[in-house]
Amino acid sequence: MGSLRGGSGGEGRNEDGGKVGLPALEVALAFPQATPASLFPPAVSDYYQLDDLLTNEEKALRKKVRAISEKEIAPIMTEYWEKAEFPFHAIPKLATLGLAGSTTKGYGCPGLSLTASAVSIAEVARVDASCSTFILVHSSLAMSTIALCGSEAQKQKYLPSLAQFKTVGCWALTEPDYGSDASSLKTSATKVPGGWQLDGQKRWIGNSTFADVLVILARNADTKQLNGFIVKKGAPGLRATKIQNKIGLRMVQNGDILLNKVFVPEEDRLTGINSFQDISKVLAMSRIMVAWQPIGISMGVYDMCHRYLKERKQFGAPLAAFQLNQEKLVRMLGNIQAMLLVGWRLCKLYESGKMTPGHASLGKVRKLLCS
Repeated sequence: MGSLRGGSGGEGRNEDGGKVGLPALEVALAFPQATPASLFPPAVSDYYQLDDLLTNEEKALRKKVRAISEKEIAPIMTEYWEKAEFPFHAIPKLATLGLAGSTTKGYGCPGLSLTASAVSIAEVARVDASCSTFILVHSSLAMSTIALCGSEAQKQKYLPSLAQFKTVGCWALTEPDYGSDASSLKTSATKVPGGWQLDGQKRWIGNSTFADVLVILARNADTKQLNGFIVKKGAPGLRATKIQNKIGLRMVQNGDILLNKVFVPEEDRLTGINSFQDISKVLAMSRIMVAWQPIGISMGVYDMCHRYLKERKQFGAPLAAFQLNQEKLVRMLGNIQAMLLVGWRLCKLYESGKMTPGHASLGKVRKLLCS
């Protein structure tokens, strides 16, 4: 058995890479009483009926996003997770969700309330975390930065196509040596005739390998302050390569970006970014959206576990009949109720102008701890 890879009882490979053994049975044959993950279970995690806190418009959007996610994303997520590839053919379906641009008004964007946007991204994450990350990077980071920090001409030029997913955006802050520590950011922006020259590296940038519009954050060589730039796909000196062998969010195409004397015309410098303080208003909203992502993931995990424990039988009874499993379900359900309440309150604090950085940070931390 030492020469086999992949273990016994399944399809392994010998030392020459050839297949040995039998392929694994289809789930329907190996476990006939279980419903496959491609048929997503009903939502049963809103035990305290917190949906009543939403407006009719927010409820309708949530219902729409849930239906599309279950119908279009659930059947393909396992295949693409295994392949660590992004389902590009699903982008038109994601466009029908109407979430790109979220709270931005005009330019083809939906102008949603922050609560509607947050609840909707949770519904996508409930079915697949990778697709919700794809939307968050595109909408809550790339599009929001252009909407909040761009000129009127930049908004008119870039936002309409991004809002329809005709083009895809990414947002590049993190770097190989310092991660998201913007105070130590090394990528430089040097003023040259007609524009700027960017040099440096970025890492873990979602969507970067196929993005049409890249929002790059770099340090001004003269002022030493943070500046923002819009770089277009295919720009000379720009290279993005996929980070391989991830174990999480495998459908998300995270990449390394290399900027080697990339020229950016003056018209594509984001004039509203002249320090880290300017980008913090984008991060404030994105932290709320990121906090809602584990809410959705936890909802999906609970729904899956709830169905599985009812379907799987051992010792003549469904697993849900055993108290140890019931205790686990109850603990999960209680955490989800707490997460939903904190998330909802965070949205309301932001919408009323009362949210502080501490509120956002605590909300994000609590979601991660509960999930």
